[in-house]
Amino acid sequence: MKKPRVLVFGGFGLNCEDETKFAFDLAGSDARIVHVNDLVVNPKKLREYKVLAFPGGFSYGDDTGSGNAYANKVRNHLWLEILRCVKRDTLVIGICNGCQILVSLGLVPALNGKFGKREVALLHNSSTKYVARWTDMKRESNTPWLAGISHISLPIAHGEGRLYASDEILNVLEKKHLIALRYEKGLVSSYSSLPINPTGTLRDIAAITNENGRILGMMPHPERALFFTQLPNWTFLKEHYERQGKKLPIYGPGFEIFKNAIKYFR
Repeated sequence: MKKPRVLVFGGFGLNCEDETKFAFDLAGSDARIVHVNDLVVNPKKLREYKVLAFPGGFSYGDDTGSGNAYANKVRNHLWLEILRCVKRDTLVIGICNGCQILVSLGLVPALNGKFGKREVALLHNSSTKYVARWTDMKRESNTPWLAGISHISLPIAHGEGRLYASDEILNVLEKKHLIALRYEKGLVSSYSSLPINPTGTLRDIAAITNENGRILGMMPHPERALFFTQLPNWTFLKEHYERQGKKLPIYGPGFEIFKNAIKYFR
């Protein structure tokens, strides 16, 4: 069976392209990193791909706000082709800075299918600090990206991850089950005194989707949790497995998200 093709967006300041490509390829895709300027020259190239991935980083230095400059580049030069992609059976994921780009573009939550209208914002963390740590989350939506996942632990690394929206918008997100992941106390946080909600994000929201679930914007980094030995407590878990005579896992929780994208097209 032909491998699903994945386009990983590249560009100035993005720095997680290689890890994101590696994750998709490990899951069974044919992933390519394509610089945004190459897409501007040939926008129809987007039609060749089943999955679009906006990776993490600090696009254009985040000088005009996280993800804003990159989103403007996409909006000004690629918007018609992006709309064409999201209206057909394409999966889209934005991770960290990629999530900020999706929010700026109005691709999530895109209520009532109105792509392009910005309805939520990602503000500076309530601590006013850049936060890099592991977090625990529970899944709350039926997005294909999170199929088979009920709870997951992933790392975050950002300074502007505090989701903000009006109560009206937040209530709609709740009602339509567009909150994909919500921070909770779990396996990792039970071993630390760190706050469960690491950024002050409203209603503990860590990820959201559009209404059909095919577009996922998430602040945590699944590509940094591909392997069991990346877990912060893997040495403790190793002892637990060995004492029970169980084989050590190879893969970590983040790998499931990339596998789900490939399974979707098979």
